[in-house]
Amino acid sequence: MVNTPMKIQKKAQAGSLESSDVLITVAPSEKLTIEITSIVMNQFGQIIREVVEDVLNEAGVSSGEIIINDRGALEYALRARMKTALKRAEDGGE
Repeated sequence: MVNTPMKIQKKAQAGSLESSDVLITVAPSEKLTIEITSIVMNQFGQIIREVVEDVLNEAGVSSGEIIINDRGALEYALRARMKTALKRAEDGGE
């Protein structure tokens, strides 16, 4: 449940390009765009998109540029990286 919608105020990243991880970049934008690149896109691309959209919905994000560069991260890692990137983009939190 979202109390206050979250706004992406600046560009931020979380994660890495190491094997079994994901690098997530978020940036301000007038509309919501999600770009996904993954080594397992054929098998898990739709699941990755659903997880990303779920985290965005939970945070109340309705606009921003979201770039996912997945290297085979598990769902919990993807969720954690998304939340961290959003937190950093909102207020510079680590």
